[in-house]
Amino acid sequence: MNKQVLSLKDLKRTSENWGIHFDFPAVQKELEELEQRASEPEFWNDAENSQKVLQRTKNLRRKLEQFHKLISDCDDAITLAELGLDEEDESVLEEVKETFEDIQSRYHKVRLETLMKGEYDGNNAIITLHAGAGGTEAMDWVQILFRMYTRWAEKNGFEPRVLDLLEGDEAGIKSVTVAITGEYAYGYLKSEKGVHRLVRISPFDASGRRHTSFASMEVMPELDDSVNIEINPDDLKMDVYRASGAGGQHVNKTSSAVRITHIPTGIIVACQNERSQFQNRDMAMKMLKAKLLQLREQEQAAKINEIKGEQMEITWGSQIRSYVFCPYTLVKDHRTNYEEGNVQKVMDGGIDEFIQAYLSTR
Repeated sequence: MNKQVLSLKDLKRTSENWGIHFDFPAVQKELEELEQRASEPEFWNDAENSQKVLQRTKNLRRKLEQFHKLISDCDDAITLAELGLDEEDESVLEEVKETFEDIQSRYHKVRLETLMKGEYDGNNAIITLHAGAGGTEAMDWVQILFRMYTRWAEKNGFEPRVLDLLEGDEAGIKSVTVAITGEYAYGYLKSEKGVHRLVRISPFDASGRRHTSFASMEVMPELDDSVNIEINPDDLKMDVYRASGAGGQHVNKTSSAVRITHIPTGIIVACQNERSQFQNRDMAMKMLKAKLLQLREQEQAAKINEIKGEQMEITWGSQIRSYVFCPYTLVKDHRTNYEEGNVQKVMDGGIDEFIQAYLSTR
């Protein structure tokens, strides 16, 4: 148990040094300045800017509170551990062990969030998976990835909600769009954008041959009304249709599903899993706004084909990560070279290390 106490002290020392490295006094100063601005009489004259200030204030306050609680909990755990050692109380020592594991997990999460400095990193995320090369194999691969990201979200306290789902002709899923709700969902998941490659013995091949399949992952931040994206209603084509497939419990027989096409760019978004046509349209418009924002930020609003090229074809040579089930087991990220030999762990949602490795290199 002495080793456990030392580990706690090392963690506390690291956290304190980490606080200096990330200049928490400057964070505290910025927070005070933002709170001062919010108290000024003319603050609400600019609604768009005031919302940004309030969101930034909320994120900074949460970050500081997490950091100070981490240090405080380390102090308490060290005191409790030393008491347990003095009294040779095994129940106390076991409690400290569990506390240490919890603190260590929170430490890594807080540290990771300090790397998320993008304007929309704190937002909810909207992810879309598309089947690529590989036919039925690729559609089955999309279903596997859908499960992986859903499990990851649930394990990390996020709420996944299917917005649109198109089933495969024989098996699997052609495409699925999921809203991941929770603070920093986009900051975490933006690292997953790209093509994912699977190598395995095909369950659909009677000869038992090895197959390679591809699927793409799109990630967008869910935007609130403070983000100004002008959309001309005349540029939109809206279709309503009956929701279908395994979209969720609210799929019904009425024409409540909504598909919106942005005519100038050819962007198509769809939502079928909200309770009403109005709610589906509202979510579809949010998705469209996020896609148009990505185009605007890349200064290619009139060049949608170049944007698709930036995402690369969903085929060999364009993958960000490979998942090998046979002849050996390995998941490897080609951007960071991070590897994990326990494929089942990854497919059950254990992708935190991949996300951390990517964000640490940005």
